[in-house]
Amino acid sequence: MLLCGPSGSGKSLLAARSGLPVLRLDDFYKEGDDPTLPLVAGSSDIDWDHPGSWDADTAVAAIDRLCRTRRTQVPVYDISLSARTGEGTVDIGAAPLFIAEGIFAAEIVTRCRELGLLADALCLSRGPVTTFRRRFLRDLKEGRKSVPFLLRRGWRLMRLERSIVSRQTALGAHACDRDEALDRLAAAAVGGRAATGAPDAPVAPVASARPTAR
Repeated sequence: MLLCGPSGSGKSLLAARSGLPVLRLDDFYKEGDDPTLPLVAGSSDIDWDHPGSWDADTAVAAIDRLCRTRRTQVPVYDISLSARTGEGTVDIGAAPLFIAEGIFAAEIVTRCRELGLLADALCLSRGPVTTFRRRFLRDLKEGRKSVPFLLRRGWRLMRLERSIVSRQTALGAHACDRDEALDRLAAAAVGGRAATGAPDAPVAPVASARPTAR
């Protein structure tokens, strides 16, 4: 199950609320000294909202390993440092499916579908003003970047939000609010249990036989 949406739209909170195992796609950002990082047009700021700032190949490989083996090693990324600080393990145990969430999830919808890994792809949308407020307060609390950078980024993303959602839906994600997303996640989990023969019980945050999709 791929979960995308503008930064600050509530993807991480929704994924946690679902009770399903979660693969954080933000951990596949490139490091800050990578020479291939894109810049915001007319600025020296790195454009962390551009797909070029993210390692799609490594993310897809991790999703594929989770589907085949139920377990994979993943980088641990510190956004405030723009650097990988270690490595961790994601284990989805006996769950019927898992959620791979991040702002670039839509970029890999087609690849995951072609590999037979996709159960559904959702784009969470809350509206530009709500998303701006949630994103700024979260990033400020977590010390992700400097305040001037957060304000410049926030204003730019608020103006671009509708086009971001349009792009993600064009790439194959279904735009929805939180309640519809939770309903579709629950339906996919039930379908995954039926496909794998897993018992109809709450999913613990640990992974599937060969889960039908992520």
